[in-house]
Amino acid sequence: MERKISEKLARWQERLQQSDNEWKSEVDDMDKREKLYNGDRTLSPLVEGDTKRNGQPKKTSHVRNIIFENIESQVSSTIPQPKVTPRRKKDERLANIIEHFLRNELDRLPFETINDMAERTVPIQGGTGFLVEWDNTKRTHSTVGEIAVTLLHPKQFGPQPGVYTGIRDMDWFITKMPTTKDAIRRKYGVDLTDEGESEPDIRSADGESQTDDSLTLYIGFEINERGGINRYEWVNDIELLDLTDYQARRQPICKKCGRVRPLRGQVLGAETQEGNLLPDPMRGFAGGLIPQELSEQEIAGGLMAEEMAGGVPLDAIPVDAQEPKPERYDGGPCPWCGADDWTTKEQEYEQILLPVETALGNHIDGAAPGLDEYGNPVMKPTMVPFYKPDLYPIVLQKSVSVYGKLLGNSDVDVIADQQNTINRIEQKIIDRLVKAGTRITLPDNATLRTDPEDGERWYIGSPADKALIGVYDFKGDLQYELLYLANVYEEARQILGITDSFQGRQDSTATSGKAKEFSAAQAAGRLESKRVMKDAAYAELFEMMFKYALAYSDEPRSVTYKDSRGETVYEEFNRYDFLEQDADGGWHWNDQFLFSCDTSAPLASNREAMWQETRQNLQTGAFGDPGQTETLILFWSKMEELHYPGAASTKKYLEEKLSREQQMQAQQMQMQMQMQQAQAVQQVEAQARQDALNEVNTRTRV
Repeated sequence: MERKISEKLARWQERLQQSDNEWKSEVDDMDKREKLYNGDRTLSPLVEGDTKRNGQPKKTSHVRNIIFENIESQVSSTIPQPKVTPRRKKDERLANIIEHFLRNELDRLPFETINDMAERTVPIQGGTGFLVEWDNTKRTHSTVGEIAVTLLHPKQFGPQPGVYTGIRDMDWFITKMPTTKDAIRRKYGVDLTDEGESEPDIRSADGESQTDDSLTLYIGFEINERGGINRYEWVNDIELLDLTDYQARRQPICKKCGRVRPLRGQVLGAETQEGNLLPDPMRGFAGGLIPQELSEQEIAGGLMAEEMAGGVPLDAIPVDAQEPKPERYDGGPCPWCGADDWTTKEQEYEQILLPVETALGNHIDGAAPGLDEYGNPVMKPTMVPFYKPDLYPIVLQKSVSVYGKLLGNSDVDVIADQQNTINRIEQKIIDRLVKAGTRITLPDNATLRTDPEDGERWYIGSPADKALIGVYDFKGDLQYELLYLANVYEEARQILGITDSFQGRQDSTATSGKAKEFSAAQAAGRLESKRVMKDAAYAELFEMMFKYALAYSDEPRSVTYKDSRGETVYEEFNRYDFLEQDADGGWHWNDQFLFSCDTSAPLASNREAMWQETRQNLQTGAFGDPGQTETLILFWSKMEELHYPGAASTKKYLEEKLSREQQMQAQQMQMQMQMQQAQAVQQVEAQARQDALNEVNTRTRV
């Protein structure tokens, strides 16, 4: 029986087909690049007929993989660190908190693995992607949801055809995510046991075969008329999720009367039509939202008034304690029309019921007395608009920009010819060496032994037969092959701008340490564009992570960092610190920050160089007098921050020494003061005795 599909699903499938038709040639090239990087033995024909007798391409028995060597020499384990610049001077403290928050997120997320994979995928394929989402299933005792970052291989892209300037310039974009049937059932509650995997080849470069448990999940993003982002997910011909403006907050409402579903325990009659902050189980789904359709159990199970962020149930602030307690909502059908059919509705405002006071002193008023539509006294909460990122959740990292291509330039493509030539030369060298050796010529009727036994007798019938006996040595001269092999290898490195010094190899052209440093710097200069594009991608990634936290982290998040003295400082990232009120009383979110990468991070990650630099600063007096204990404590605090072995114990010893010195100084000062007081008393007593003696002498004379 043919399955009937919706009009929207048909439109997205048509878009996917258009993208595949345009992107197919690029995907085929991706598989070839991965094979070359992994040491493909296939030889590309140079002239017509340069194949096997059956028409298949020839293969080499030996591969010197210069593609792998040159790409691996560029791999950097350094993860760019965020640098946040405020547009206003008063936001400097907030910019510092954002920096520390992002650094903590880099430590929490598996960016070591993500960076390691990206460092190889980008030069091989010319680019890669980062998918940024808000995972609402990650919870702790005090927080709900966390930022999640996933690396996307370019084979998982489904870009809009004809747009090459960037993903943000596209009207729609599709990602292809390998998943399993159990994962779909856990996330969406849909059983896809009878479905098959539509694109198994996106799981690797070798053309994976279909498996019974695997599926291909398609996630489509499109810009709607209001500038928001719609999200649509499907598997084969089955629709799983359809969210309009999916980065906005949503709330369950009654399909019949359109009123917001009360929270469990909420007082009926005190509710408002919009603005209730979602209870924590409903705060997010695929970026902070819930699906349009949820079962009664799912919605009812999540409505817990006590877990509201930024407020408490409305009846917690009674208007008149003398009035009888109103009726509460305990779940079930709509309390106004009795319908049992709920859907979701986008909410633009959040209710602040109790006053909010952040650690930085930002104050937001809570509910204030007012009247409802019937003139009854109620507590009206402060209405704050929800923040929406309104960005595609995908960041593209290019190798180098190329006009007319979505991805950047591939290092594999530019030296593929050199790799093929080297494979051929290596095979030719092997053939010549194998065929080299000693050859003996004998007459046709000779039965002579050629073993090394001494004194063996040979009987030759005629002088003519004797003349046919000869020994020929084939040495296999490789002079020209080896010379050309070296030239081709050097040609490949020069194309990419990689020198011996950059690879850490012996460089005969650099005769001193400075010359080696200069040679490596030249190579680094030619590769600077790739680092700039990496920093640009991470800067965009940092901005997106901040905006997701601003939109969905309802609870304060702990932030730690080391201060200038090496002490651990504890702060918190609170999204309400970025909430501002204008002169007219309206609320808006402050997201006016500039994001970039800290260029000092590569030096900071080189601990040995930083240790040496710190020692030089101590010796030159940059920290103060090297003979003073305070200066040494500052020095060892810096060394502890740079993870120098034993720095913490040395610093502790110096701090104890300083404490003893200060105690001794205090005791000495106290003793000096006591001595001075004693001397003063003695002087006073001596003066008093002298005065008394003078008075006696005066009386005697009189």
